Amino acid sequence: MSDLAHEEVDLTNEDIQQCPYEAYKKLREQAPVYQDPKTGFFIVTRYEDVRHVLKDTENFKSSYGASGQKAEGNINSEHVRKGTQLFKEKGWVPAPTLAGRDDPNHKQMRSIFDQAFRPSKIKELEPKVENLSYELINDFLSEGYCDWVKQFSIPLPLKIIGIQMGIESEEDLWKIKKSTDAFFHRIGMMLSQEEELETIEREIEGQHYFQPIFEKLRKCPNDTLLSELVNTEIEEWGRTLNDNELHAEMMADTFVGGSETTTNALSAGIKLLIEQKNIWDMLKNNNEKYLKVFVEEVLRLESPVQSLMRNTHKDVELNGVMIPAGSVVNVRYAAANRDEEYFENPEKINLERKKAGSHMAFGSGVHHCLGAPLARRELYWGFKAALDCFDEMWFAKDKNDFKYHPHFLLRSLKELHIEFSVNPNSQ
Repeated sequence: MSDLAHEEVDLTNEDIQQCPYEAYKKLREQAPVYQDPKTGFFIVTRYEDVRHVLKDTENFKSSYGASGQKAEGNINSEHVRKGTQLFKEKGWVPAPTLAGRDDPNHKQMRSIFDQAFRPSKIKELEPKVENLSYELINDFLSEGYCDWVKQFSIPLPLKIIGIQMGIESEEDLWKIKKSTDAFFHRIGMMLSQEEELETIEREIEGQHYFQPIFEKLRKCPNDTLLSELVNTEIEEWGRTLNDNELHAEMMADTFVGGSETTTNALSAGIKLLIEQKNIWDMLKNNNEKYLKVFVEEVLRLESPVQSLMRNTHKDVELNGVMIPAGSVVNVRYAAANRDEEYFENPEKINLERKKAGSHMAFGSGVHHCLGAPLARRELYWGFKAALDCFDEMWFAKDKNDFKYHPHFLLRSLKELHIEFSVNPNSQ
């Protein structure tokens, strides 16, 4: 173990979270398996180690160990207890999500989602993604200005998951967004207890929005993903998902997993394009050749999900470090994605990069993100619409502080004010 100073790599520090990549580099070089003294987490940062943890489902579990220790580790245990009590009193205690289960339980539950994200379903959705991308830009194109996060990055994936789930009312979508934003901030492990309880109150509001929909769909099923989640019996379980499981999925794997992460990548990509005009020029000249690779490079460089957790149910050794049973392992995808041992010039966008899709932004192994194909199409059309509609773009003067939401797990730009000139040939 290295004598690396904790203050240099404290990933719960808001300042470090604003740009964590130097801290990741120090960890990769000096302590690739690092037990953080503040949280107790074992933080894994090298590409090969991350891949090993994700693929070794025997030793590194998604479910909690015998100790019942949750992923919040040492810093939020009291928060969890009080939060659980609030859910019990006013709503439904969220059950383990798809991401928090191990096989065979995980595989059995995942089968419900597999149908919704099979290639034919993504192909059906793609024209809607394409059309919506241009529609959103057309709403502000004549103004020459927008907050890209608020006016594009958020609504594009949010409206697409709304289509999948059968949420037709735009007003309802933004109501749901308030509840899922609360969940997003809660899982970031950066809130005071008072703040955390307030977010749970907002989550519970979302639960009470969905509960009558669940009950209606049980009586009158339709062809939406939400109806499939409500009504599909998992053969091995002999039952459908219960209310606690459904409410957990609404927050984690559908609306946050299906929209928030893509939002983050859409924002990161436009910021990178303004910062690196040579990349913008290459894409403008030949987006057919380079755009898909650019999508992968954005995902690699600015991983929307910076990390997730695994748990040890027994003692296990990783890269010479003994990790005791009952430990929480923080798997840092974003650090792995900039590993110099795996990627040549990892700090740079390379539109000629071979095997550009070998990054860890969507995880690896049995828990590889099932929404990855749809996310890639949303990113492709989002960036393509910008390339087609804007001639040039730049940061709006004196309007950006380029701050990210404080968050231990995700990387989410708060706002991005841009100005642009209109492509005379745009739609």
